[in-house]
Amino acid sequence: MPFPNIHPIAFSIGPVDIRWYALGYLFGVLLGAAYGWLLLRNERLWHRGTPPFKANDIWDFAFWAMLAIVIGGRTGYVLFYDFQQYAQDPIQVFNTLDGGMSYHGGMIGLMLAAILFTRSKGGNWLSALDLMGAVATIGIFLVRIANFINSELYGAPTDLPWGVVFPTDPLQVARHPSQLYEAAMEGLLLFLIIRVATHVFYALRKPGLVAGIFGIGYGVSRILVELVRLPDIQIGYLYGGWLTMGMVLSLPMVVAGLGLVIFALTRPENKLRP
Repeated sequence: MPFPNIHPIAFSIGPVDIRWYALGYLFGVLLGAAYGWLLLRNERLWHRGTPPFKANDIWDFAFWAMLAIVIGGRTGYVLFYDFQQYAQDPIQVFNTLDGGMSYHGGMIGLMLAAILFTRSKGGNWLSALDLMGAVATIGIFLVRIANFINSELYGAPTDLPWGVVFPTDPLQVARHPSQLYEAAMEGLLLFLIIRVATHVFYALRKPGLVAGIFGIGYGVSRILVELVRLPDIQIGYLYGGWLTMGMVLSLPMVVAGLGLVIFALTRPENKLRP
């Protein structure tokens, strides 16, 4: 299947090029904040009717969330994926024009920002992590679509009918569109699962449960996609021609997610009073 004729640059304002990748992050935060505002307004969804902070505060948090995602994502990429290269030329850490963002680093930054912001408001930081888990899938979906448009992070060669020939591939062979797999699994499907959990089973009434579901869902989805996604060229496979850095970084999310789910479901306070 040929690659769709979509240019990585969405539009230009004078000499400034606005890329789909940047718009993915921007609208991921804005739409996530809008959905978070709706969740925060619906007090009956939350533990004892108390959301982690007021609904209108989400717009203040959105600014800090964007900074946390960018700083955490860039730091994570430098540390996890190409530390030796940046150690030799540290000034390149600040050069983001060539890409280089780590999802796991961005998520760590977002979690820290949510915890600090919520504590400053006197709210429950576990509920804040639940809120992040409920809205983060929106940004994941949009950024993975942007990865596809950028013709990056594609998968191994495939004979399947939906294989895509990416213009940046030097071999010009059909490959797994692993970006779309991730958009579907980590973004759309996980959003729907969490939506059912929050609005049918009232999972937000048990602090930590939604964050745990997100951790398990994202981690498992990412590990599965990594089986067909090519690893970063500067790292390659870590072991046996199948283990990737993405798998290694996602496994702790699954373990932590399981821990949060068990904690939320067995916590005596949650059992006695939803």
